[in-house]
Amino acid sequence: MYQTFNPKNNVVTPFLFFTGKGGVGKTSTACATAVALADQGKKVLLVSTDPASNLQDVLEIELTGDPVAVPSVKNLFACNLDPEEAARAYREKVVGPYRGRLPDSVISTMEEQLSGACTVEIAAFDEFSHLLSDEEIFTRYDHVLFDTAPTGHTLRLLQLPTAWTGFLKESTHGASCLGPLSGLGEKKELYAKAVDYLSDPAKTTLILISRPDVSSLVEANRASLELKEIGIQNQQLIINGLLQTHCSNDAVSTAFYKRQHRALKETPESLKQVVTFSLPFVSYSLTGIENLRHLFSSYTVTTLEESTDPEAIHLPGLNKVIDDFSAKNTRVIFTMGKGGVGKTSIASAIAVGLAEKGHSVHLTTTDPAAHLDYTFKDGSTKNSLSISSINPVVEVEKYKQEVLSTAGKELDEEGLAYLKEDLESPCTEEIALFRAFADVVEKSENEIVVIDTAPTGHTLLLLDSTEAYHKEMSRSTGDVPESVKKLLPRLRNPEETGVVIVTLAEATPVLEAGRLQEDLKRAQIDPKWWVINQSLYATQTEDPVLKGRVVSEAKWIKKVKEELAPQCAVIPWLHEEKIGYDSLKEFINA
Repeated sequence: MYQTFNPKNNVVTPFLFFTGKGGVGKTSTACATAVALADQGKKVLLVSTDPASNLQDVLEIELTGDPVAVPSVKNLFACNLDPEEAARAYREKVVGPYRGRLPDSVISTMEEQLSGACTVEIAAFDEFSHLLSDEEIFTRYDHVLFDTAPTGHTLRLLQLPTAWTGFLKESTHGASCLGPLSGLGEKKELYAKAVDYLSDPAKTTLILISRPDVSSLVEANRASLELKEIGIQNQQLIINGLLQTHCSNDAVSTAFYKRQHRALKETPESLKQVVTFSLPFVSYSLTGIENLRHLFSSYTVTTLEESTDPEAIHLPGLNKVIDDFSAKNTRVIFTMGKGGVGKTSIASAIAVGLAEKGHSVHLTTTDPAAHLDYTFKDGSTKNSLSISSINPVVEVEKYKQEVLSTAGKELDEEGLAYLKEDLESPCTEEIALFRAFADVVEKSENEIVVIDTAPTGHTLLLLDSTEAYHKEMSRSTGDVPESVKKLLPRLRNPEETGVVIVTLAEATPVLEAGRLQEDLKRAQIDPKWWVINQSLYATQTEDPVLKGRVVSEAKWIKKVKEELAPQCAVIPWLHEEKIGYDSLKEFINA
């Protein structure tokens, strides 16, 4: 279907940036590419700027921020830049001068505004900008590979002149999602050079990684278009984890194969214009140098070579989650997690399960694809279950106009351009949607409300600071709706609210879910359940390739159960999507 990606033939530029949503295989692909190039005699530096990096797990060595030689691979060096640490240093540089001069409450708010994902990304960009501008890099290495690329939003923001004028420090609309960029003002020339390198097709190739599933293909398309906007045209797409063949006598294997190929037929048209390669779904764990070397060969693991069956891990199904919420009469239930882990399906199943137990339930989502309409398209439901959909495009636009009509009215043309780009931040969408959620919950006092997707702890703390402190320190207009004020305390009340973290039994989704949980705990919200979705471990597959994945899943299921989750349930990989009320009842007992 697609030509297999091979670094020997497909890598021609000195810089490679790997990007894609969590769990698609960025790190393993970047590591395997680095090993292959080094084996060809090229001198290679592999750099991770991912806050949830598992680079050292894949390479099986300890890494720091300084390049170290990778044992058993001549010419390969690696380092693990810590954007979280860089973000901490950046926060202190910006906030430090105000300590003792402003009230503690204001200092706390400033620190929170500099705690978002956008700040971490700008800190990561700062780290690899130094590498890109280091002339010695060109003499020491033939290729530099970056595991995780900056988003188009961050790069566009850095290209605006107002970002470097200290505008935000004086602005009455409050701090950007990146914080006052005056803290980085002296680096304008450095960043401009980095952006030039990124957009030079002779120097840089952007490699988009996607799984053969609809949600990660949509995300790859979004990243592709966003980065093309700012001139990064030299792009490649790798479809990772494509099952090459299937066992016709194994129902799981057959369904897995067919579902992947159905998803590929739905690839967005603009993404089809990007040069596309594939990598196979492999039965072995992509950790360790020898396994990484196998990825670009036709090597497959036979049944005899596989690890022995892992020790059985016993976990309840989704029905136990529903029983728990029903018994405790939990009034507001959020499903949270990274895109593509199945939040909407699980939120729908929880709502149906509670309705079946006699509760009056309202289910709502912000899925822009109106997935709930699709999930319940057969029209069958119960009178005790009502459904709504919040349109993120409408809500975000409404919120933007509110901010622009107040904070933007005194700005000049450049300042207004900066504010408009700042409002493209993911933080803006979270705040706008949370306000819409709050309105739904307020109107549904007599129902259990199940909400597909919730704001992060960082955004909740920003809203809380909006409520308590100076409006100048808030990205909002300072006027918080009553519905939001009432909902924040409810979310912190474990008697009323339950948060369900949804993940997959893979490294990156589990690590990112752990970070999400810590983020929520900062906002005094403790998740009640974790749900491990789409687990091959929980199936009875006998396909030798899929069984290899069963072995690798066991490690992450055990970590969730023993280290991360207060309570944990598992849902097996299902042969088909559960569409309609009656099918969702089956999903509950899968």
